[in-house]
Amino acid sequence: MFSATPNREKALIIDDETDICYLLSGILKQKNIQSVFAGSLGDIDRILLSPDSFGFIFLDNHLPDGLGVSYIQRLKKRFPDTKVIMITAHDGNADKIKAEQNGADIFIGKPFSREIILRAVDKYRD
Repeated sequence: MFSATPNREKALIIDDETDICYLLSGILKQKNIQSVFAGSLGDIDRILLSPDSFGFIFLDNHLPDGLGVSYIQRLKKRFPDTKVIMITAHDGNADKIKAEQNGADIFIGKPFSREIILRAVDKYRD
């Protein structure tokens, strides 16, 4: 049903700020990574119904229908080899610890730079 191997050429960006989605998408294009956007946690389930596999999921924490950090374990259970990169403007130490405890592979505070995003992707490219 779902691809066992994550496709490192595809990323899912979950953020309710459209400009962040476009910014991340533009950065990822530099590494030939295609992006799909979701604006809420509810949108994730609809997108993940497809048989496509994502190598990366960029997940904002504060979304209109909940906290992204609460969704990490669900994503990792379903897609254990997909890299979850938490991006958030609320980047205090407690938030970082909670994200890591829930399975986030990388925690990035906003605002972020192009270099930080590219380094995160390069760390996990096959």
